[in-house]
Amino acid sequence: MKEGFISRISGPVVIADAMRGSKMYDVVRVGREALAGEIIRLDGDLAVIQVYEDTNGLEIGEPVINTYQPLSVDLGPGLIASIYDGVQRPLPLLLERSGNFISRGIAVPGIDRNKKWEFSSLVKPGDAVSPGTPLGEVKEYHIRHLILVPPGISGTVKGIDSGSFSVEEPICVLHDETTISMMQKWPVRKGRPYKKKLDPTVPLITGQRIFDSLFPLTKGGTAMIPGGFGTGKTVSEQTLAKWADAQIIIYIGCGERGNEMTDVLSEFPELVDPRTGLPLIQRTILIANTSNMPVAAREASIYTGITIAEYYRDMGYDVALMADSTSRWGEALREVSGRLEEMPGEEGYPAYLATRLAAFYERAGRVVCLGSDDRVGSVTVVGAVSPPGGDFSEPITQNTLRITGTFWALDTNLAYRRHFPSVNWIKSYSLYLDSLQEWYIREIGPDWKELRDRIMYLLQKEVELQEIVQLVGPDALPESEKAILEVTRMIREDFLQQSAYSDTDSYCALDKQYWMLKTIHRYDSGITNAIGKGVSLKQVGALPLRAEIARMRELGSIEEIRALGDRIEAQLSALEVEQ
Repeated sequence: MKEGFISRISGPVVIADAMRGSKMYDVVRVGREALAGEIIRLDGDLAVIQVYEDTNGLEIGEPVINTYQPLSVDLGPGLIASIYDGVQRPLPLLLERSGNFISRGIAVPGIDRNKKWEFSSLVKPGDAVSPGTPLGEVKEYHIRHLILVPPGISGTVKGIDSGSFSVEEPICVLHDETTISMMQKWPVRKGRPYKKKLDPTVPLITGQRIFDSLFPLTKGGTAMIPGGFGTGKTVSEQTLAKWADAQIIIYIGCGERGNEMTDVLSEFPELVDPRTGLPLIQRTILIANTSNMPVAAREASIYTGITIAEYYRDMGYDVALMADSTSRWGEALREVSGRLEEMPGEEGYPAYLATRLAAFYERAGRVVCLGSDDRVGSVTVVGAVSPPGGDFSEPITQNTLRITGTFWALDTNLAYRRHFPSVNWIKSYSLYLDSLQEWYIREIGPDWKELRDRIMYLLQKEVELQEIVQLVGPDALPESEKAILEVTRMIREDFLQQSAYSDTDSYCALDKQYWMLKTIHRYDSGITNAIGKGVSLKQVGALPLRAEIARMRELGSIEEIRALGDRIEAQLSALEVEQ
């Protein structure tokens, strides 16, 4: 291996001399402690390196060794329920080796090389295989982990065995003597190949009413959750990680506080997946790159997470990736760019910020995987954004806004009023509504779009009426407009609000959401008809049904909600004009 030497140190950026022959994004070992780093610029004999560990104590003249390999992750059985740092080092192993504080220069493999896995072959000698062909399977908790032919390898099977193997032992030999093991390495900056991309036509069900009913996200779609301090970004991301109907969840804590990752680690083993009845941790991979870890590794953590997501997508699984928060990644880019003395863009961020964000989000998608069996898999990306002071005009929010298909805007005022999830229904939108309409009509109900459009109309009308109320008071409004304010208060308090800590209401099934919408719509229609007959709003308010609707989200069965709707219609239609 060619050896250079350090000629300059500037925070996480190191410049090494005598590095001719190196390539962009080669992984290097820096200094006597062999700190991990990556070449991000070349100029003659000089290589500019971003170091993924703390550079305190490095000296000019210390050696720099090039591995001539790009930053790669280990892909194979053993990923599920793991917790890694930003460069795929298992944190439990780092704890064993160095205690509570991670020592520098420790190299730990991402997957246990010694553990035996029970491999069952799916092909036989003489079968022709190509990239993406399943050679066999391994049971990883309840996940059927397919062992696929890596991209770039094809041929005819010469020999294959079932039995117990470690991830590095060959399980299959092709006629050209190429051996295939259960583990493969893949460079994190390079997207994994697929046959073709599909249109986003299947929703990702989250169990959160405001997301599923008003601003849905598709499998293979992209969403952003921007919000100021205390608006509930992390709780929203963790709620999505708990309840989203993806088979694999990858949660990246990118530059966030350590106690938030601790919450995930303490909660997920105890929580039960409503679809499988198993602990949620058994479908989750955690990447913890907290705010006190070196900034350069934040970029690596984002790419590590999306590469692992693509690996499980290739098996035909729906994967949801939560990045909390991409703003911290952008701040890391800004710091490294400043150390490189590059020309700054808006607010000091590098000019290539939009390109880097787009390169990350475009790796999401629902695809037909490689192989002959036409498996369909997806990667859905949800990125939290933490704009300073809740200012949505800052560069990361604006650039992410151009790329993502769903925008869930968290509102500080709603959070201060204890309205959670604090998603602002006026600012938020989903570009997937039209492509999902057919699915919702087929699977949920033919009038789903009309119900959703009516709810959105009422919520927008409420904003106009509130301005009038603030000027002249509610008594100046006619009864019909007072009724709109009454119905929208019900929508806000009884439908859009949802407690992440409630046993019955933290997850709301889609058919229950539909019938809750239908019940509110029946109340809306009934109150409009009653007022048209001359009934006063005071008479409607005296009915006991208002309290029943408030308890609707706690009801367990669809029949109870339908019966409530029938009672609403009966009580409202029975009202007579007071003489």
